[in-house]
Amino acid sequence: MKSTAVLSLLILSVAISGWAQTKDDPATFKIALPSRPGQLRWHADGFKIVESSAKANGREIGIRGKDESGRLTFLGFLFLVPEEAPLTSQKCQDEAIKMDKKGNPSLKILAASSIENPESLPTVIVIYTVRGENGKTAYRVRGFIATGDICGDLEFYSERPISGEDADLKKIFASYHFDPNYVPQFEDAFLYAQILYQHHMFRPAAPIFEQALTLLKDDMDHLTMRRVTIDQAGMAYGVSGDIPKARALFNAAIAKDPDYPMYYYNLACADAEEKDLADARLHLEQAFTRKANVIAGEKMPDPTKDDSFLPYRKNKEFWKFIETLR
Repeated sequence: MKSTAVLSLLILSVAISGWAQTKDDPATFKIALPSRPGQLRWHADGFKIVESSAKANGREIGIRGKDESGRLTFLGFLFLVPEEAPLTSQKCQDEAIKMDKKGNPSLKILAASSIENPESLPTVIVIYTVRGENGKTAYRVRGFIATGDICGDLEFYSERPISGEDADLKKIFASYHFDPNYVPQFEDAFLYAQILYQHHMFRPAAPIFEQALTLLKDDMDHLTMRRVTIDQAGMAYGVSGDIPKARALFNAAIAKDPDYPMYYYNLACADAEEKDLADARLHLEQAFTRKANVIAGEKMPDPTKDDSFLPYRKNKEFWKFIETLR
């Protein structure tokens, strides 16, 4: 299972921007870890997510956003530092700045302050400059919130002078909030796993997709996301080489939801990887018989372009069958 099927457009359009940015308020950003209570939130008008990252160990998630003018960029991170616990906002800031200064000795602190918020933990803010790779001075305003073994880090940077007293940044940091009692939801686990998947970290993504499944209601209202998540989990296992695990997931899914074609298609990929062309043909027939049941925005893959089947191009009988499926 070396290549994946064509995925639902729902994944690409919703997973990163739709869940890291609140659907009913796209100016609100939120991130959480998949297996640890707590959620970091802030409100930033006019920004759009352009990049995301996650650590394979489940201990760090980050998003990068840019404003419409291109003047400001933010980096938001939530991460665990158990070896430094118990953390405070100030301790988290001190350690982060020390690491930054080690990597960039040009770092110069211009100002530092704190925000006391009765509804959240205190935020400590540091303003500093560094010399960028292009030799230009970069200005940074960075706020930290921490408790226990978890730290939130929100940084704004620009090549133009910026300050924590700037009206827009002041408003953003006033909204900066960490909820230590937040319990991770399906969206949090799926988002984390999908970020890993999109960065080709398939092996660590797979069990987090499975974790997401345990947080999703098993009803018709959530059928589409259940199908998508099982697809992603199984393909992540398959691409990382654990074909028995992928096969078990898809077979279990078929027992509950026999009409969805991609489960059969992915089983065919697993068959081909194990050189079982008889079962591959059977599962492909079952998949394409059900092709009308794909998710809206999804389409059946072209097996003549799938890496799982390409090694069998010289098998005339099998390849002739494959070509009839396009």
